[in-house]
Amino acid sequence: METLVAIPAIRPQQAARGSSNTFRKLQAQLRGLVGKAIEDYAMIGEGDKVMVCLSGGKDSYTLLDILLSLQRSAPVRFDLVAVNLDQKQPGFPEHVLPEYLQSLGVPFHIIEQDTYSVVKRVIPEGKTMCGLCSRLRRGALYRWAAENGATRVALGHHRDDIVETLFLNLFFGGRLKAMAPKLRSEDGRHIVIRPLAYVPEREIARYASARKFPIIPCTLCGSQENAQRRTIKKMLQDWEVQYPGRTESIFSALRQVEAGHLADPKLFDFAALQALAGAEP
Repeated sequence: METLVAIPAIRPQQAARGSSNTFRKLQAQLRGLVGKAIEDYAMIGEGDKVMVCLSGGKDSYTLLDILLSLQRSAPVRFDLVAVNLDQKQPGFPEHVLPEYLQSLGVPFHIIEQDTYSVVKRVIPEGKTMCGLCSRLRRGALYRWAAENGATRVALGHHRDDIVETLFLNLFFGGRLKAMAPKLRSEDGRHIVIRPLAYVPEREIARYASARKFPIIPCTLCGSQENAQRRTIKKMLQDWEVQYPGRTESIFSALRQVEAGHLADPKLFDFAALQALAGAEP
């Protein structure tokens, strides 16, 4: 079941926002980082319809807010539509997002699909639910995007999410793999973008606090204290305290890969390496 709310025009944002110089500098910083990521990876082009996946958390609120701000001054014309998946979690305040989005004048859709019951039925008590929950959520959102002509699917993953995913795959999956700022979905039908790829989580938290977003906590998996991602997050936070700037350094490394100095023969043609004839010592 889907709830459609069509707003004909984007009105000036009415949500509370800070007016201090500190807030303006923070907003300019986030606009700059998001704008650079969009430019570096050609995330949004002329005429794109960008579907912003809105969960009710600080990351997706910030993503929508910054994209709305950039939309007004961008050199290309693009449309935004906010889409939320109501997973029918007990106690979910279903009125919060519609009221907030109506106050902004943003076109939006609420998809209603009971993935909560599916996850609770399939995953044993105490086991991590994130994987199945994510797949079900992604399937519903991708389906809506295909049926409604969205040319870009924007997710709220930030820089720290990308670095955490690198270590999750490294420690628990035996793979050197993170999250791409831009990718094609497995079925080839969608281009997924992560405009917050350059933004540190701490700056998003500051921005969300200043903007007073109506945060909706996740009661499905948010209480799983032993999830592997939480372990990695704490490790990186401890590193950052002891060695400030380490997370930024790791992310920078992801953007400067030396394929010939790793060990994957599918990535680099080691077999074809030959000494150069006549090379000077």
